[in-house]
Amino acid sequence: MILPWKKRRANKKNKKQLCDDLDVEVIIPTHFRCPISLDLMKDPVTLCTGITYDRDSIERWIEAGNETCPVTKQVLKTFDQIPNHILRRMIQDWCVENRSHGVERIPTPRIPVSPYQVSEVCSRIVGATQRGDGNMCGELVRKIKNWCKESERNKRCFVENGTSCILSACFESFASVSFEKNINLLGDILSVLPWMIPVGEEGRSMLGSESSLRCIIWFLRSGDLSARQNAVLVLKELLFSDERQAITKTLLEIEGVAETLVYLIRDPISPTATKASLMTIYYMISSTVNNNKITSRFLEMGLVSVIVEIIVEAEKSVCEKALAVLDAICNTEQGKEEAYKNALIMPVLVKKILRVSDSATELSLSIFRKLCKKERMKDEEGVIIEAIQVGAFQKLLVILQVGCGESTKEKVTELLKLLCVYKNRVDCVDSSMDFKYLKKPF
Repeated sequence: MILPWKKRRANKKNKKQLCDDLDVEVIIPTHFRCPISLDLMKDPVTLCTGITYDRDSIERWIEAGNETCPVTKQVLKTFDQIPNHILRRMIQDWCVENRSHGVERIPTPRIPVSPYQVSEVCSRIVGATQRGDGNMCGELVRKIKNWCKESERNKRCFVENGTSCILSACFESFASVSFEKNINLLGDILSVLPWMIPVGEEGRSMLGSESSLRCIIWFLRSGDLSARQNAVLVLKELLFSDERQAITKTLLEIEGVAETLVYLIRDPISPTATKASLMTIYYMISSTVNNNKITSRFLEMGLVSVIVEIIVEAEKSVCEKALAVLDAICNTEQGKEEAYKNALIMPVLVKKILRVSDSATELSLSIFRKLCKKERMKDEEGVIIEAIQVGAFQKLLVILQVGCGESTKEKVTELLKLLCVYKNRVDCVDSSMDFKYLKKPF
């Protein structure tokens, strides 16, 4: 294989003139190249067949479901990958020799963690947890954290070998004994758990206990920015399960949950935390346990106004999640009443139709429909008239023309029939929307 490196040199006799560009061709020795990618190997490993590959390439080959050696086609009796240190040093020496041609020396790779090492660390954590040795648990958890920081492969290795369950048990044990004394250990575990998602049914059960949830909420409310983000990520994972109702019921007994989640949205610390907070609220409101009570608590914190403000300029993913929360709120009478009172609700909903995504359009239509139904029950017409004035009628026609699913079509048809009744009463229709997006029959 030949890789060209271009190098510009100055003429020694005349510094004001530059000589022509020289193409310096450096030939990479064949045995330095990975048989799969044909690129220079950065982390050569040897399989049981005796063939050496670059670690990333052979791992992708195996993860794709292949069970044979790419070169020999022999069935692999074991997937063990032995680091070829001699070949790696030879490649590094070759890089140094060709440094003048622009070849950079490959760094010495870190040896990835093995399932045996993961099993050993987990066993030591179990033993330390049973003895109540928080210091030892802390050292081991930080060791896991450092390993996970090194590579995605290490993270996968820990997840695949059940580390999340061990850490969940450790978290619950020390949270129930003495939260104040073990705050550093619990914070370290909480910083690792987001990498272990999904935590599994057994892990959710332990993290969903009252003592664990109270500890998570404390970090959510009083921890630093990183701890608060980790806490809400774990909380979202717990609610995304069949145990959602039981966990929601426990959360209702903990003071300050709704306030803290709304605060995370009102004063965001990161897009990741904002999305996780929105999904956590959505799961709680969507729970069938004390649905009205949960929604009422969030409404008291001004959630509708916060959500509407977010939707105005939010990026796609955040906007969709915020609309999902607002739609869930409007499933209750109190929620619809609060949304109905918000002056920006209808202009924002109409604006997001056909602007963000199909999902956002569907959610906007759902909220629009619920508010219109409520207004008709109250024998009022303010929201409907406002919707017509900001261009809802034209956008609904566009949806029918560009095509949509049966469910969306039914909602749009129902809304158009409703708007037609009031359309003639509107003195001023938004001219900026007009009918320019409609297809002409000629």
